[in-house]
Amino acid sequence: MRRYTGNMNGERYLGNTNTLEVHDLDNEDVSNSGCQINEIIRAKHDKPFTSLLSAHSLGYDNCAKCLAGSQR
Repeated sequence: MRRYTGNMNGERYLGNTNTLEVHDLDNEDVSNSGCQINEIIRAKHDKPFTSLLSAHSLGYDNCAKCLAGSQR
């Protein structure tokens, strides 16, 4: 689910500046052990991206839960 809180303005991808992990909000894992997007925003670790390429170019890795292909 896309967000309009914190630094997010409806962008599809959210980077966690604390872990350098990027999440796909259109494919978010909402289980208890999932992506924890609201917590990332509350902690002010949210960085919006309009594309995965933009996030990857800044060193962000894919979330294993919502994007797969994590290199960690």
